[in-house]
Amino acid sequence: MGYIHSLILGIVEGLSEFLPISSTAHLILSSKLLGLSQTDFVKTFEISIQLGAILAVVWLYWKKFLIKYEVLKRIVIAFLPTAVLGLLAYKIVKNYLLESYQIIIGALFLGGIFLIVFDLLHKEKEKDTQAISKIPFSKCFLIGIFQSIAMIPGVSRAGATIVGGLILGLSRKTIVEFSFLLAIPTMLAATGYDLLKSGLSFSGENFIALGIGFVVAFLVALITIKFFIKYVQNNNFILFGIYRIIISIIFFLWVI
Repeated sequence: MGYIHSLILGIVEGLSEFLPISSTAHLILSSKLLGLSQTDFVKTFEISIQLGAILAVVWLYWKKFLIKYEVLKRIVIAFLPTAVLGLLAYKIVKNYLLESYQIIIGALFLGGIFLIVFDLLHKEKEKDTQAISKIPFSKCFLIGIFQSIAMIPGVSRAGATIVGGLILGLSRKTIVEFSFLLAIPTMLAATGYDLLKSGLSFSGENFIALGIGFVVAFLVALITIKFFIKYVQNNNFILFGIYRIIISIIFFLWVI
C-alpha cells in the first residue's frame, strides 16, 4: 500500500463513516478499485483508520456530551452487546466476511431497500425522546444490539443504530448524535484488539501509511459530521438508500 492509497482511503473513510452507507464496504470496494489485495495489513488499515474518523466525534462533542455522567452510562450500556459479540465473532468477521464481496455487495443492496422502505413508513412523533440523557437504559442496550448487526460488512454501523433508535422512539437528531458517540468505544475496542492481534508484525512504513489515513479520515470526518447533523434535521434517508442500491449494482456488475 502506497501513501497515495492511504490518502484516498482516508478521504473515503471520513466521508462514509457517519453516513448510513457502510464505511467498511466503501473501504473494501475502494481498495479493490485501487488494486489492493485484502492482506492482513490492508484489513487492519481498513479497521484502524475508522478510529481517526471517530476522534472527530471526540473533538466536536466532548464538551457537549462526553463529560456528562448520564450520557456516558448510556454509551457504555449500548456498547456492551457489540463488545461481547464482536469478541466472539472476530475471526469470522476478519477471515471470512471481510473477504466476501458477495456479502458486502448484497448487504449494501438490501440495506438500501430497507432504508427506503423504512423511511417511507416511519413517522416521527412529537413525544419521541429528544435528549440522549433521557434514553431509557433498556433502549440503549437494544440500540447496541442493532449496532452489532453491522459486524456484517456492508450493513453500516451508523445506519443500523439510527434505524434501531428510530424504531425505539428516538428523534432523528438524538439517535444520530447517539450513534456518533457510540462509535467511540466501538471503534476504540475494534482498533485496539485488531492491532493487538496483528499490529506487531507491521513495518515502520506500514505505520506511516496508517498514520496518513488516520489523520485524513479525522479531518474529512469533521466536515461530514457537521453536514449530516444539518441534513437529518430537514431530510430523510431515502437518498442514501438509493445511493446504496446504485453503488451495489455497479460493483456487482464489475466484481461479480
